[in-house]
Amino acid sequence: MKLEMICTGEEVLSGQIIDTNAAWVANELMSLGIEMQQRTTVGDRLADLVAVFQERSKHADIILVNGGLGPTSDDMSALAMAKAKGEDLIENQQWRDHLENWFTKSGRVMSKSNLKQAWLPESAVMIDNPVGTACGFRVKLNKAWLFFTPGVPFELKHMFKEQFVPFITEEFGSGDNTQLHKLLTIGYGESTLADMLTELTLPQGVELGYRSSMPHIEIKIFARGDKAIRELPQVTKAVKECLGTAVVAENKPTLAEEIHARLFQSGFSLSVAESCTGGMITSQLIDFAGSSSYLHHGLVTYSNESKVKVLGVNPQILDDHGAVSIQAAEAMAEGVRKILDSDFALATSGIAGPEGGTEQKPVGTVAIALATRNGIYSQMVKLPSRSRQLVRSLSAAVAYDMLRRALLDEAVIVDYPSISRFEK
Repeated sequence: MKLEMICTGEEVLSGQIIDTNAAWVANELMSLGIEMQQRTTVGDRLADLVAVFQERSKHADIILVNGGLGPTSDDMSALAMAKAKGEDLIENQQWRDHLENWFTKSGRVMSKSNLKQAWLPESAVMIDNPVGTACGFRVKLNKAWLFFTPGVPFELKHMFKEQFVPFITEEFGSGDNTQLHKLLTIGYGESTLADMLTELTLPQGVELGYRSSMPHIEIKIFARGDKAIRELPQVTKAVKECLGTAVVAENKPTLAEEIHARLFQSGFSLSVAESCTGGMITSQLIDFAGSSSYLHHGLVTYSNESKVKVLGVNPQILDDHGAVSIQAAEAMAEGVRKILDSDFALATSGIAGPEGGTEQKPVGTVAIALATRNGIYSQMVKLPSRSRQLVRSLSAAVAYDMLRRALLDEAVIVDYPSISRFEK
């Protein structure tokens, strides 16, 4: 099965918004053992849409089309598909009735423009959208089925899981059994990781892939076929042995999710004091339901005054060593831990840039501390030539990794090839 995706919209084509839908679909397909062959992005121009539908339908078996199903004049996917097939748009009475009922139940007046969403190509097979007003549909053109989905991420994900996946399974079969195992790393470049795995011999049907999503590099171990799946655990073990401390999580997309999984209903508690990371550590944990079971509080103590008055940092520490120092980070961590007697506390203080650095403490200098009931661990890392956002996200990742290692009774501070440290 040759599967492609067509993404529509001027805002996507021009880069005004990041196409997270395409990335999500590709990742979901990979987890199902289906590799996307090609992805095309096209703007909201009728002639361009018609041309791309006609051209790609000669090469693919199935094409997932995303976007262009809304009620406004620049939503042209249905019209373009009708023109590509040389047929008319006709009103789908079932979807019109659905729209009228949906607006009535919502206590809202339906705009006339919404009726446009009930007009589909004459040969289209309607696809239900249980969470929105945009009607999905599929059409056969040349050798391909084109499967049209709304651009709203929430609606796309429902339709993909509930209708698209069952359709391709029924139409094309499930194919070979597949299995995917993911290893998350930090502090190592993609080329370094590849070099570390150069000598590893992979059995037939097992492949390695790499995905950079800073501050992480994800390694995908993909097994196709029953024999390869049986060998996947041994291959995963061998990969982990080659990578050592580079691996920080398995089958988790971020270290924040790994920390959440380890702390959730563990009986341990955590507090956080952030300066340069500005709430990033806390926010990433609050993304997960149930974080209240372990997270006491997260404080953004950005100014020196807040470090002193809120966290109880001795002003002399700031005078002698500065806010960006091991001593200040340690005092912040211990101060925030003591407020509610938390089991663990993290603290960050640094110079995220692009200005504010000095010769002694250049931009990218960040002090990170972990306070526990038994002691304090700290380091000051160097993150030069990184953007402000990347300095902050890397700092949060290192902080998470320190906590993760403490939870596992491992060495809290380890070396990362791409992250250097100031000596204490």
